[in-house]
Amino acid sequence: MSAAVVAAFDVDNTLTVRDCVLPFLKRCRPVPVTAVKMLIQAADLGRGAARRDRDLIKQVATRAALAGRPESYIEELAANFAHEVVAHWLRPDTLERLRWHQSHNHSVVLVSASYELYLRHVGTLLNVDAVIATRVVSEGGTMTGELNGANCRGAEKSRRLLEWTSEHVGARANTTLWAYGDSAGDTEMLADADHPIWVRSEALEPLGQH
Repeated sequence: MSAAVVAAFDVDNTLTVRDCVLPFLKRCRPVPVTAVKMLIQAADLGRGAARRDRDLIKQVATRAALAGRPESYIEELAANFAHEVVAHWLRPDTLERLRWHQSHNHSVVLVSASYELYLRHVGTLLNVDAVIATRVVSEGGTMTGELNGANCRGAEKSRRLLEWTSEHVGARANTTLWAYGDSAGDTEMLADADHPIWVRSEALEPLGQH
């Protein structure tokens, strides 16, 4: 029996031509208001900057842009944003790889530090098997701005992908893993892969038809 195959794609600057996080946050709340709300969290912001702690800085920005916003408003905004991403921001070469994997009945997963809020809509539009991404808490129909679990980058990205693979595909030893990424946040995921693909500025070569 041949091994099951999983193809995991980072999103920002791997599947897309640009970062998605900041453009999305800018749509959630006017930038001047978000800036003031970040300054209110000056202690956390300072600690994040001093430690170069991207996860803490992201928590501060997420809280500033989303806390108190109606969940229904953010959900509608996220769905519209996902359509924009798919219509205008996808890298043709990486998308071609994704479609190649789908044509061979591989399990295709988006694994990203971007927000699940919009990536689950991107995943639906691309017909992928799963979306693993950074989650944000909502309570009683209102966004809290708090991250639900860890920021999905680095070791967390790898951990969640392997957890999903074990639960939905099979034991890692019986699975062939392809992984696509572009940054230090993808290092652990690519290190775990049988076929690690670093996505750079030059276009990826098309894969064979068989």
